[in-house]
Amino acid sequence: MKTDQQRPMSILVVEDESLIAMNLETILEDLGHSVIGPVMTLKDLETVLDGEFRADAAILDVNIAGEQIFPYARRLAGLGVPLLFASGYGASGISEDLSHHPVVPKPYTEDEIAGVLDTLLPA
Repeated sequence: MKTDQQRPMSILVVEDESLIAMNLETILEDLGHSVIGPVMTLKDLETVLDGEFRADAAILDVNIAGEQIFPYARRLAGLGVPLLFASGYGASGISEDLSHHPVVPKPYTEDEIAGVLDTLLPA
């Protein structure tokens, strides 16, 4: 359910588990947002970032095919893209220099995603 506070956003989704990615895409679309991706590999993410990339926010799985997302998260943060980490490890799995970004533990709900997105870019 879309909150009154939230404006439509373009959100980069990086998730390597197809069912989770599809579920997150559905959640975001139900909230009125458009999805960039889902991007399922770091190689594909590199291609996206090297293109004419623009997003209002990014939701990043921490572990993509056994590799950590943190170098790309730093790059996105440097571009001014608000970040949300989705992790089965919770906040304890986030690199210390990125720990100020919100974390939603997996499995998450639509309400949890909506609530964090409201804090990333208030209306």
